[in-house]
Amino acid sequence: NVDLIAVTSGPGLEPALWAGITFARELAKKYQKPITGANHLEGHLYSFLLAKKTGSSNYQVPNTKSLFPAIGLIVSGGHTTLLRLKDMKMRKKLGETRDDAGGEAFDKVARILGLPYPGGPEVERVAAKGNPKAISFPRPMIKDKSYDFSYSGLKTAVLYHMKANPKANIADVAASFQAAALEPLVAKTMRAVEEFSARSVFLSGGVAANKTLRKLLETAAKKRGAKLYVADFKHNTDNAVMIAVGGYINFLRGKRLPLVAKGNMNV
Repeated sequence: NVDLIAVTSGPGLEPALWAGITFARELAKKYQKPITGANHLEGHLYSFLLAKKTGSSNYQVPNTKSLFPAIGLIVSGGHTTLLRLKDMKMRKKLGETRDDAGGEAFDKVARILGLPYPGGPEVERVAAKGNPKAISFPRPMIKDKSYDFSYSGLKTAVLYHMKANPKANIADVAASFQAAALEPLVAKTMRAVEEFSARSVFLSGGVAANKTLRKLLETAAKKRGAKLYVADFKHNTDNAVMIAVGGYINFLRGKRLPLVAKGNMNV
C-alpha cells in the first residue's frame, strides 16, 4: 500500500547519500512507485507530527492550523537551527550554530569524560547523578542579540577543566556541561516565542531525546502561553519515518526534490 518512496538527498556525506538514492531508485523501479528526494532537516522539523499517531504521547498534535505561528528548534549531531514558521509552507531561519552543533558537543564531551558513543544519552545518564551548579561553565552566546549558537568554546572549557582537574567528579562535570549547553537553547527559543508571539515550539533532532531539555522547554513555553510539540524518543534520532514525513509534506505541497546528493543542503 505504499504510495510514494522518499529518500534523503541531503544534507550529509555525499557517497552515503548516493548509495541511498541508488537503492531507492531500484525500489521505485521494482515496485513501480513514484519517488522523491527528501531534506534530512525537514524530516527532523516535521517529525513532531508523528506524535499525532501515538496514543501514549503527551505531545499529540491538534488541528495544525492552531499551531502557528511557531518556532522550530532542530538540535542534532550536525545542526543546531532555530526557525520561525508562519505555517507548514512558509518558514524563515532565525539562527544556527556558528561552529560545533549541540549534539556534536555532547558527543565530544562524552569522549573527554571517557564515556561511550553515542555521547548524548551517556552524558545525560551520568549528569542525572551530578550537580549542575558544581562548575560554572560558559553559556555560549546567551546574551548575543542574534539567534545564533556556538558550542566549540564550551567543549574546550570542559577539556581544560578536566586537564586541570583529572580527578574531577565526572557526574558533576557532565551535569554542569549539560546545564550550560541547554540554557542558551531554551533562552533563545523563548526569546523567539516572545518576539514572534508563537503559539507552539517544535523540538526535533537527536538532542530532542534529552529529557531535561524537553522539561525545560515545556515549562518555559507554558509560562509564555505556548506549547511544546516533539516526537516520541524513537523518532528523535535519525530514522526512516521522519524522512517519509519530510518527503510526504513536500509531495502534498507539489514540491519534489531532485534525486541528486547535496551534502550542504540547508533548511
